[in-house]
Amino acid sequence: MIKFLDLQKINLVHQEEIEKRILDTFRSGWYLLGNEAKNFEDNLANYIGAKHAIGVANGLDALRLILRAYIELGIMQKGDEIIVPANTYIASVLAISDNGLVPVLVEPDNNTFNIDSAKIEEKITPKTKGIMIVHLYGRVIFSQELKNLAEKYQLKTIEDNAQAIGAQYEGVNTGNLGDASGFSFYPGKNLGALGDAGAVTTNDEELAKTIRALANYGSNQKYVNTFQGLNSRLDEIQAAALDVKLKYIDAENQRRKDIARRYISEIKNPDIILPELPKDEKEHVWHLFVIRTQEREKLQNFFTENGVQTLIHYPIPPHKQGAYQEMNHLSFPITEKIHDEVLSLPISPVMTDEDVSHIIGIINKI
Repeated sequence: MIKFLDLQKINLVHQEEIEKRILDTFRSGWYLLGNEAKNFEDNLANYIGAKHAIGVANGLDALRLILRAYIELGIMQKGDEIIVPANTYIASVLAISDNGLVPVLVEPDNNTFNIDSAKIEEKITPKTKGIMIVHLYGRVIFSQELKNLAEKYQLKTIEDNAQAIGAQYEGVNTGNLGDASGFSFYPGKNLGALGDAGAVTTNDEELAKTIRALANYGSNQKYVNTFQGLNSRLDEIQAAALDVKLKYIDAENQRRKDIARRYISEIKNPDIILPELPKDEKEHVWHLFVIRTQEREKLQNFFTENGVQTLIHYPIPPHKQGAYQEMNHLSFPITEKIHDEVLSLPISPVMTDEDVSHIIGIINKI
């Protein structure tokens, strides 16, 4: 069986280094807000090119805290609108509604799966205060047009960078394209922890200070609480493991790119719609390799019968979820079609060339 993602194998590549760092952390007796978290934050900020990185408990909290900080700073208020892609994982939308802000959904580009920048301006109202861009599946969504739009309407650009660490747009890393960015280090991500973990990056010093306080009970000084904060901190064990793995992210992303290139050049089934290969390969780190077909169930069953695990990212769009019943009546036909047809093939830095050949053979045979 070719697993969709062999996490054990991925982490065992770095077993010796990770175990040493974790053991050192265990023996230190310091498990929160210590040197491991600080080292990882410094190294992450340096890698991304941002002035500040704040470790938090998970990716959803990273986005929640960015928006909450903007509210605390008076830049946003409850009832304001945030533009967000209709085609995304629900966490992007949850972070908005959790803060009493209003998600305004925009259809994706049919070729890239990312938000269609040409459809954003028509959704902007006097209440719009931000655009949340999601680098979905590992592909950058950014442009001068998007930047100009944000400047024209004085909107904050917030990156949901849960899936695209290491991707670049014109030499700038995702996580440093907008005003602030939220990262997820869920174990299955390109840079994955050994549990839940996340981070925020930004060049805005006041925003960074506010987020750091909010994530620590609203406090920048022990027992002095400036805000009604929450508890969302990156622990020392996760920081230690992430700091080891960060050194290898570019090499591991390159292996993903190599596999994606083979899939795109060698899959020849006319019933399969393949993802687009960007002109600049740096714009995609292939967190997921997502194909489309009207015969998804048949194809997925055929893969299973031939010893290959595939997954669906994501079967139900946010506006059709029970959590957002007030949106259930909305129609986003491109988003809905994508969610009905997508199937994710295995892609990871530990896959062998033989694994890739086997998968290509199966898809070309059906």
